[in-house]
Amino acid sequence: MASKNLVIIPTYNEKNNIEKLISNILAYKENYDILIVDDNSPDGTADIVQALINNQSTQRIFLKQRPKKLGLGTAYILGFKFALEQSYDFIFQIDADFSHNPDDLFFLYKQTQDQNTHVTIGSRYINGISIVNWPIQRLLLSYFAGVYIRFITRMRIMDPTAGYVCFRREVLEQIPFEKIKFKGYAFQIEMKFITLLYGFNIAEIPIIFTERTIGKSKMSNNIVLEAFLGVLSIPLLHFPMLIKKIKKNLFLSFK
Repeated sequence: MASKNLVIIPTYNEKNNIEKLISNILAYKENYDILIVDDNSPDGTADIVQALINNQSTQRIFLKQRPKKLGLGTAYILGFKFALEQSYDFIFQIDADFSHNPDDLFFLYKQTQDQNTHVTIGSRYINGISIVNWPIQRLLLSYFAGVYIRFITRMRIMDPTAGYVCFRREVLEQIPFEKIKFKGYAFQIEMKFITLLYGFNIAEIPIIFTERTIGKSKMSNNIVLEAFLGVLSIPLLHFPMLIKKIKKNLFLSFK
């Protein structure tokens, strides 16, 4: 394995974005490998990825195909397990729709590698609000969701629902994936919460988030409801670990 970096990209109906995204990531000098986790996209996303795999001279693209939509969280956990099995040191989450600029992989990597950071978040809210092409209703919902999440969980993270993330290998080695209960939007919140419970630090760096221009957004009322209700239950789900941390006089810390 030539690369120490793995970018995990869950996909569902991303045929118009995936080839360009993969090509961009493979061109970076930091040398990222890519794992696509596709949930049986009816538009043929996996076929495009497989064609790219067949044409590569050095294996840097990998594909895991699942029989149906099984949730964002389980897609990432599958990717995390693959990363650990293949001994990657830095593992990235990124959306397939270019809402996350792949150029920012470099800045997440540098923060995590050079600043002794365990987890780095590409944050939409760390320096004001950095979102392009969202309607005001969605922007307000997202911003005040962060306020609500911080109040319930006591995490001092400005963008707790962020999906653009870099993990050091040792974080994923310590976190028991079977304790991650949420499969959808709340997965992002739960991962950050349990990361802090296990004593790792989290940094946020600013990114510009741009709403997709091609394809259909996966956001729905059910996803928002899961996140709202899920936040209430996250501290309860991990209550024994939370109590242990409090007893040791350790609080959810933020780098």
